[in-house]
Amino acid sequence: MDIKNVIVISDTHIGCQFGLFPPEFKIDGGNIVKQSKLQSVVWEWWNEFVNKWIPMVTKNEPFILVLNGDAIDGDHHGTKTQISKNIADQQKIAEVILKPLISKSEKYFHIRGTEAHVGKSAENEENLAKSLGAIPDELGNYARWEMYMRMQNSLIHFSHHVGTTQSAAYESTAVYKEMVEAFNEAGRWRETPPDVIVRSHRHRLFETRIPTKNGYGIVLVTPGWQLKTPFVHRLATGRSGTPQVGGCLVRHGDEDEIYTRFKVWKIKRTKEEVV
Repeated sequence: MDIKNVIVISDTHIGCQFGLFPPEFKIDGGNIVKQSKLQSVVWEWWNEFVNKWIPMVTKNEPFILVLNGDAIDGDHHGTKTQISKNIADQQKIAEVILKPLISKSEKYFHIRGTEAHVGKSAENEENLAKSLGAIPDELGNYARWEMYMRMQNSLIHFSHHVGTTQSAAYESTAVYKEMVEAFNEAGRWRETPPDVIVRSHRHRLFETRIPTKNGYGIVLVTPGWQLKTPFVHRLATGRSGTPQVGGCLVRHGDEDEIYTRFKVWKIKRTKEEVV
């Protein structure tokens, strides 16, 4: 099939009080957990993304879906913010949320995220990816650390991690370095460099591009689906900022052109106190 659309989502952090969550879910033991007010807002955005935005930007054509890591939140850093620390609960919630979207795609690929969230060697993400029907790699792993995807005449590289910064003024630095490192490595070994590099982890949308023989090279960092956690309040870019929520499209157009589109929502700032 001549597929030319790739939808990328990441950092859903399902199982966290601030992660993507359905209207209600019965966890192990029978307790019913319901959405918070802000989770209900994000849930509306999720449904709009799945049912309206994706059909629009893909022109109702077939698409590949890639989840670029940190699907579940795990039990990490001694935090108290999980809806349930039971990984089985988190996997079941993820299945309920993700299967309707996966069923719309032609192929589903799953990239491993951060070990703190998805277990050592991403064992929990491997189990989830298998249950969701992800296409395995040549080793038989359903979740993989990285992936090269050839879409028509373009090469795309997926991996979860990218460098972060405490200053928005340097937000482009690590992103641009990803491209420089990829071009350097490919040149040393006479391999083909990727046309598009996809990273996540930051929960903030960012893109940079440079001209190349094939038009331009792109490095894309995806937004996430998690609200502001206690950890974010420690960061310079997080203290005054609010979460960016959404996903991305990588599309192969006519005459070897490849381009990107995004859908990003922003949570409103907290209410002002008038004194």
